[in-house]
Amino acid sequence: MGLCQPPRGRGAHGGCGAVSGARPEGLAAYGAVTAAYWAFMLTDGALRMLVLLHFHTLGFSPVQLAYLFILYEVAGMVTNLAAGWIAARFGLTSTLYAGLALQVVALVALAQLDPGWSIALSVGFVMCVQGLSGVAKDLAKMSSKSAVKLLAPSEGGGLFRWVAVLTGSKNAVKGMGFLLGAALLATLGFMGAVLAMAAALAAVGLAVVLFMPAGLPRGRKGTKFSEVFSKSANVNWLSAARVFLFGARDVWFVVGIPIYFYAVLSDGTEAGNRAAFFMIGIFMAVWVILYGMVQAAAPAILRAAHRPEGELIRAARGWALALLTVPAALTVALALSPGPQTWLTVVLVLGLLAFGALFAVNSSLHSYLILAFSRSERVTMDVGFYYMANAGGRLIGTLLSGLTYQLGGLTFVMATASALVVLAALTSGRLSDRPEGAPA
Repeated sequence: MGLCQPPRGRGAHGGCGAVSGARPEGLAAYGAVTAAYWAFMLTDGALRMLVLLHFHTLGFSPVQLAYLFILYEVAGMVTNLAAGWIAARFGLTSTLYAGLALQVVALVALAQLDPGWSIALSVGFVMCVQGLSGVAKDLAKMSSKSAVKLLAPSEGGGLFRWVAVLTGSKNAVKGMGFLLGAALLATLGFMGAVLAMAAALAAVGLAVVLFMPAGLPRGRKGTKFSEVFSKSANVNWLSAARVFLFGARDVWFVVGIPIYFYAVLSDGTEAGNRAAFFMIGIFMAVWVILYGMVQAAAPAILRAAHRPEGELIRAARGWALALLTVPAALTVALALSPGPQTWLTVVLVLGLLAFGALFAVNSSLHSYLILAFSRSERVTMDVGFYYMANAGGRLIGTLLSGLTYQLGGLTFVMATASALVVLAALTSGRLSDRPEGAPA
């Protein structure tokens, strides 16, 4: 299986950077990268649920809860922009290992939180630690996704299948992390939970370092930072669509739905709070696991192996419009309801699961297209730029999540999600199946 094709053309840079003499065995390297990514995302999902539920029980408002995640997303934007250049300059394994190590540091740091601190000091401290975790997450993500471009077979839809399996399994693992975080909070408490996760991730990281096959790209010494910014119209439009797509998810996912369900499920007692933690953790876990399963199945859903790339490019807008039906319908249902009711909770759960399935196809299609649009010699930079847009969308969604919930409740949250999906459909419609530079 060809892992890194040599560049074509006189002025091309090395297609995989300065690659060592030994080429990695595709499946072995893919397995090591996937294992590292799984371990990381398990702790990432658990940490998000721990922070959200722990600080909600301390009396933080929806806007204050959103603040806790802002630096996480800002750090993700900066990291993705720089990480593409760092990986191209120093190699993919260096950024992957750095991401795992920084997450361990972030978990240990969070265990130093003192309950006696003021709210302002606690918020500032957690924001900084979450920012470090955001750096770690996007170093690991960019490294893993870029490696697939270099490892996957190109024939028979192989690239789409491999990236779908990596992304889909990652999200299923992150969903398990949400459940793990809620369970650890209810059993070990906040400090015990973060220390246990730090120890487990450190052990996995050490094993990955010891068993990672040699031969992944080591980087190009002369890579310039200015190369990070893409000149490809398709990469830029796809990145814009990614901003709005992930904004539409996180506007309800980060604060709105967990806090709404907590208000419905908890009776205010310690036992009621613990039961609500588990129920919210189960829902978030099921949602993300379903999302991951559909992502992994996206190549089959889209019949990717039997369709030309141009058709898949044109399908992006249609799937975004299909996604729009769900938040629009939920907005109407919420507007017509006088308040929380059993039927409304059932509609919300079913509607959000449908949103997750449609969102997964959109997301998987985007993840394939960014690798299809990228040239091998600049894959880490295009992927880094694209995931900077991904983090930007999450940042917008996080900011709007607390704000819209506080201003207009879940109805305003879902209306905002609908508007963001419309923008994702419009920008997806700008993608072209013509070769770059071809006349319109």
